[in-house]
Amino acid sequence: MKIAAYRQAVSVFALAVAAPAYAQNAPAPHNGDTGVQEIIVTAQKREESLNTVPLSVSAASGTKLAEQGVTNVSDLVKVVPGFNFTESAFATPVYTLRGIGFYDTSLAAKPTVSIYQDQVAAPFSIMTRGATLDLERVEVLKGPQGTLFGSNATGGAINYIAAKPTSTFKAELDAGVNNFGEVSGGGFLSGPITDTLKARVAVRTEQGGAWQRSYTRNDKLGDRNFTSGRILLDFTPSEKLHIQFNANGFIDKSDGQAAQLIGVVALSNPARLGPLATYPTAPRNNRSADWTPEQRPRHDDWFYQLSLRGDYKLNDNLTLTSITSWSDYHNDSDIDPDGTALRDYFYNTTGKITAISQELRLAGKVNALSYILGGNFSSEKTYQQDDAGPYDQSTPAYNFVDAGLGIPFSVYSQYARQKYVNKAVFANVDYDLGEKFSFHGGIRYTDTNIDFAGCTADRGYALGLGIQNLVNAIRGGAGLSPITIAPNSCVTIFASSLTVGEVRNTLNEDNVSWRAGVDFKPGKGKLFYASVSRGYKSGSFPMLSASDSHQFNPVTQESITAYELGTKLTLFNRLAQVNAAVFYYDYADKQLKGRVIANPNVFGPLEALVNVPRSQVKGAEIQVDLAPMRGLKFSLGATYLETKIKDHFVNYDSYGNQVDFDGSPFPYTPKVQIVADGQYDWSLDARTGAFLGGNVTYQSSTQAVLGDPLRTPSAQLSANGGLSIGAYTLVDLRAGLTFADKRYRLTAFVRNLGNTYYWTNATRITDTTVRFAGRPQTFGLSFSARY
Repeated sequence: MKIAAYRQAVSVFALAVAAPAYAQNAPAPHNGDTGVQEIIVTAQKREESLNTVPLSVSAASGTKLAEQGVTNVSDLVKVVPGFNFTESAFATPVYTLRGIGFYDTSLAAKPTVSIYQDQVAAPFSIMTRGATLDLERVEVLKGPQGTLFGSNATGGAINYIAAKPTSTFKAELDAGVNNFGEVSGGGFLSGPITDTLKARVAVRTEQGGAWQRSYTRNDKLGDRNFTSGRILLDFTPSEKLHIQFNANGFIDKSDGQAAQLIGVVALSNPARLGPLATYPTAPRNNRSADWTPEQRPRHDDWFYQLSLRGDYKLNDNLTLTSITSWSDYHNDSDIDPDGTALRDYFYNTTGKITAISQELRLAGKVNALSYILGGNFSSEKTYQQDDAGPYDQSTPAYNFVDAGLGIPFSVYSQYARQKYVNKAVFANVDYDLGEKFSFHGGIRYTDTNIDFAGCTADRGYALGLGIQNLVNAIRGGAGLSPITIAPNSCVTIFASSLTVGEVRNTLNEDNVSWRAGVDFKPGKGKLFYASVSRGYKSGSFPMLSASDSHQFNPVTQESITAYELGTKLTLFNRLAQVNAAVFYYDYADKQLKGRVIANPNVFGPLEALVNVPRSQVKGAEIQVDLAPMRGLKFSLGATYLETKIKDHFVNYDSYGNQVDFDGSPFPYTPKVQIVADGQYDWSLDARTGAFLGGNVTYQSSTQAVLGDPLRTPSAQLSANGGLSIGAYTLVDLRAGLTFADKRYRLTAFVRNLGNTYYWTNATRITDTTVRFAGRPQTFGLSFSARY
């Protein structure tokens, strides 16, 4: 079955390659308004047509994103086949492209899919929440992008291009409301200030709209309180110099998302379950969930970024570019991920990230040779502290009890400080050999240094006293004198010395990313390409509740060697565009959250980051855009993936079972993803128009863990799907009117038309196994006015 499906995907690619034979007698477009519109992108850090770029790139205009209701990064699943968004249990988003993702939920988790705004990096996924504000377009580059975009782009890169200041005055206001009471509004002002200075100011806010409801009491959750803004300045003092300043940021005081309970398996002594043993599981609908009333999930986060870009033309064929940025993120969130109204697990996380980066590059052209030479420096400092508890109704709370005081271990804290320093130099060349063949090559050397300090710490002394008694019992057996643990100090155990304290470590790594490719252009609108590339994701330290110092050991860098064949075909005199590719990734040292055994083995399997020696991804994708008649546009995209661990890899599943994961597919990687969108616009009279459109998103089933997602100690859990993520199809519809030559636009929309029950994640949280549901059916109205 697997081989047949893969062959079918390759056959689609072959059909696309053969398509030019049928295009010779194609009809001409009806008028200048029909035909698939050309999109200019900067995927290779220079402006060029999307359909001449020898890479797999999905791009969408700001207008299309607004039509489809794409207001955050997670909504890209409606636009980009092969992209997957996971709502993590701890508020950090996880992005996956073509099966390449890194599920680590700490603030300092480096992604495999890098996010950029106008080529300025948001180095951590948690910083990307306001990226979709007032866009000209979005570009999603698939496959390793290490040569031009650096480390941590093994899956790809997403570049949001902000709408730029205009030469004449322009403005827009928009507002919307939905059936849950969420109200949104925003707009922009743009225009010249002087002959050489232009500006654009944009803002958007979302308020209200609680969509989750408790199924054990009368309570709601899910209100939005999110505001983002941006100021752009374009300064052109001479024909040779162009300077762009960008200040953007967001304030997020929204509710967090609560989980749905699907089963209970005691992490420690089942006799301590108490009310958890009979707690009802969540109904199978999108809205029902539960949370502890006095510990509501909520955010109090803010972010800002300043960047300055200068382009200086040394001559007509040589440009020097400098990009400097500063980012600052602050986090204060209450997390209640256990899916119950009990005190089974809760924590408050506070954190701070500061990041600076500097890129300097030279882009030139000499006859048939185009080149980019440059260097990059970045430095990031992160701090995260999690204050957990009280969760005295969980079984782990009684692992360490002082017999004299009877105090359960129900509060503790953990923290981590990290500093990243990244230095890189890179070169990229493109050489045209005549009109039909082009050669491409790129290389980047990267040196990365990470300093780490962190531990699990006592709060209230119950944990500290329990660890002290445990360590001293072991020390006594080894003939060592006892130790004393001070209140509110680190309690992470160093097995080698049988002491406790703060863990400090350093990771130094370097690598060489590269890319080589060749293009063949047999005629106008026809491109065939072949490429091979290698990219790296830097090593990483975890942020977790570490009983043993070995849990803080870093994973080393992972690498992907990617092989790709693709085509981009403009057919039937621009009435159709077909882009297709087949690819194979050789994946080394994949980073994964797994488990390790401490020495001495007191606690059993403990959470830690691990490297998977060998794995692979193979797949195919196709994107078809059609514009067969005036006013009608349609797009269809599909991705087929096969992922698996190669050779023997023995570790532990979520319930402590030792498993050989050889042959297991990757988590959060559906085999099939399909996105389709269509819209028809027509005129009612000279100045009034109407439109009708829809979007369909399909994802096949996948799993949230390595191995068998139904392998659980509980028949109830297995019956509820365990740690699997079911297949789903979502349908969105939109319709509306335009007035005064499209200056005013009124839209009625419905999202998740069938109120389909689906979820994007499933995980174990101490004693509970939970899932995170997608949004229910949502309908409403929006209005925009452009001047």
